[in-house]
Amino acid sequence: MPQSSTPGACPGAGGPLGDVAGRRVVLMGAAAAAGAASLAAGQAGAQAPSEPAPASDGARAGRGGLLRPQRNAHRELLDTSGLWRFQLDPREEGEAAGWSRALPAPRPIAVPCSWNDLFDDAKDHLGLAWYQTELWVPAAWREGRRVFLRVGSANYAAKVWVNGTLVAEHFGGHLPFEAEVTGALAWDRPNTIAIAVENKQLLGRVPPGPGPAGGGVAGIVGGYPATTYDFFPYAGLHRPVLLHAVPAATHIEDVTATTRIEGRDGVVDVTVAAAGGYAGRGRVRLGELEADLAFRAGTAQATLRIPSARFWGPRDPHLYRLDVTLTDGQGRGTDSYALDIGIRTVEVRGDRLLLNGEPVALRGFGKHEDFPLHGRGLDLAMWVRDYELLRWAGANSYRTTHYPYAEEAMELADRLGVLVINEIPAVGLNFEDPEEATAQRLDQALLQLRELVARDKNHPSTIMWCVANEPLGGPPLGGQPVPRAVEAGMRFFRRLYDETRRLDATRPVTLVGVQGGVLDWHGIFDVVCVNRYFGWYTQPGRLDEAARVLEDDLDGLHRRFGKPVIVTEFGTDTLPGVHAAPPEMWSEEYQVEYLRRYLDAAARRPFVAGMHVWNFADFKTGQGTARAGGMNHKGVFTRDRRPKMAAHFLRSRWAGT
Repeated sequence: MPQSSTPGACPGAGGPLGDVAGRRVVLMGAAAAAGAASLAAGQAGAQAPSEPAPASDGARAGRGGLLRPQRNAHRELLDTSGLWRFQLDPREEGEAAGWSRALPAPRPIAVPCSWNDLFDDAKDHLGLAWYQTELWVPAAWREGRRVFLRVGSANYAAKVWVNGTLVAEHFGGHLPFEAEVTGALAWDRPNTIAIAVENKQLLGRVPPGPGPAGGGVAGIVGGYPATTYDFFPYAGLHRPVLLHAVPAATHIEDVTATTRIEGRDGVVDVTVAAAGGYAGRGRVRLGELEADLAFRAGTAQATLRIPSARFWGPRDPHLYRLDVTLTDGQGRGTDSYALDIGIRTVEVRGDRLLLNGEPVALRGFGKHEDFPLHGRGLDLAMWVRDYELLRWAGANSYRTTHYPYAEEAMELADRLGVLVINEIPAVGLNFEDPEEATAQRLDQALLQLRELVARDKNHPSTIMWCVANEPLGGPPLGGQPVPRAVEAGMRFFRRLYDETRRLDATRPVTLVGVQGGVLDWHGIFDVVCVNRYFGWYTQPGRLDEAARVLEDDLDGLHRRFGKPVIVTEFGTDTLPGVHAAPPEMWSEEYQVEYLRRYLDAAARRPFVAGMHVWNFADFKTGQGTARAGGMNHKGVFTRDRRPKMAAHFLRSRWAGT
């Protein structure tokens, strides 16, 4: 079914997931208390929520609920992934009709997976659809446990029921949410879990749907389904759905580990939050080092110093195991949590980006979570192969374009020493859109930012936070900025920058600017990141001219800001097997020569701290006259990971082979 054509339209009483009409929403799930509250208030057939409440009210501050579940001596974990039941709901009648308890005409679907590439009638369906499964919860969880349901990613908006009881609602795909479900579970029969998901392209969302100012940068290439971004709007449950149990008395709710380097020593500052205002004791261990924790109002801190530490980085991605334990009066453990941390620092000094006090140059790509059949659904085999290809090409980094990636991808980056610019889904923003839409987007972006930092703050691979990609304050690819839009963007991005630094002062913050876009916004941020397509969208076919324009552009950015510059996108659509001598657009030779000129220009400029080719691999888009086969062909690998000539060129350039 086609998506809603009215950006502000409410989906009706039966529609579960709201609109941009300005109503407030209670976002249940990220904190344990929110989950408990949802059980008290949740009922089958509950009315639809609206978009998120203003961030200023303190809701969803990112504390608790986003530690990745794990199984240990005190905790249990059950992965519900597999075959679920599935049904489209184009009329949005399911909630009123009781689909949370049973689907009338289901078919099987894999979880995790996008639904669009599985069923012909769901290919372009972005409206409501339902998932359902049944499972027994282990009887041992009944006594002395609190049980939580965690959804890894529901794109874009979701409501969750357990045995007909509404337990969670969440806006924003790509990040996890959870709710306590202890009181909703049955112990003498299978439990029914139902999740309603929709991915409508609505004006006030992040990313937004097309508005009166047009389709953003994606408007250059057009496409169906209509979006403000140039990748397919895959919908569904894209990451695992988990049940996990923690001790009922109290449990570790959050751990924050920040690292410093003092001489040859590594210093780790640890902050632990425990549920329920815990006022007891605990301990933290790092290798042979150990420190006591004394909790007050649910929080405790400790500092550990590691002499002659091994510093984490691409050449030596050494990880230390951090163990946190809560203890009773006799010193016995009552809950525990473990995570791997890397001791490293990231900072900006003048026009250099420093890792562990030394200049670092990023070599890598923009990517997408995209693969045939399962779309954006988690594929661990794909991720293992992608990291192998990154190593093969000599790359050391990538950006999570244009949304947060799976936790498993971040874990692999930690283990393998890959540097990651971690980005919220704020792509397609246009500040010529109505002020009400901009206000809605700010609320949503702040929530997404808090969730992302809460989830990924302990990953050493995350070296930078990115708060937006290619926002517009005027016509794309040039033209005069609109003063009202520029000022609206300044207020928007100052708020996001300040909030990011409040949440995490240990990493630089950036925004990725569009070619010909508003330069003033870069002045807010620590690193100047830009996407440039001279020689493709402008100066097409004229590589020598494009190289001169690029060099002038880079020098101008350096003169104006005096900060590190990273070219976070540059590339050409390239059809595999198409060749031309001399190089012509769409040929593999043209892609190689284009990349060569960009890399040569950067190599002559020490202030260029990184070059990320667009894209790692070809990826799915909407249908359009500029997207042959509904694909963006700018990958140096095909969608199924076969190398083009450009991949071999980058390997010779970056890996020296």
